[in-house]
Amino acid sequence: MRVLLLSLCLLLGGCAAGIEDYQGTKPALELDKFFNGKVLAHGMFQDYSGKVIKRFTVVVEGKWQGNTGTLDEHFTYSDGSTQRRVWTLEKLPGGQYQGQASDVIGTAKGKAVGMAFQWGYTLRLTMDDGDTLDVTMDDWMYQLDARHLMNRTTMKKFGLAVGEVTLFFEKQ
Repeated sequence: MRVLLLSLCLLLGGCAAGIEDYQGTKPALELDKFFNGKVLAHGMFQDYSGKVIKRFTVVVEGKWQGNTGTLDEHFTYSDGSTQRRVWTLEKLPGGQYQGQASDVIGTAKGKAVGMAFQWGYTLRLTMDDGDTLDVTMDDWMYQLDARHLMNRTTMKKFGLAVGEVTLFFEKQ
């Protein structure tokens, strides 16, 4: 029975969507075009059980010079707290991007193909008690049309899902 269950898990895991599955889909997502200027987002954070823990809005100001961009994100949470994250992004050949922010450990790396963008990074979260928690982020964005983008992020610790972030962006 265990062999059957393990085989099923491996089979299902092997069927997960990859970024190349979006080759040729439109509209093509180009971060330097979508995140150039003001973008407004609404989102929520859910814990491992699916319970909504926090809702939030984000105002993003994007500026690009050549292949280097800055995304200045201002978060306002449902509990009244605020946060700011400033990303420095670099557009590389072949749809590749890399980025850094003060609460990102190392460098975020990702790729855009067709309407989708996927990247991974480690985010250092500050908890309510002041402690920090490093989680890996599997971040997927999907451009729906010229002004709308959806984002789903799975957060993991020790390989186990601890939460999910869902965001809807609207280019202003």
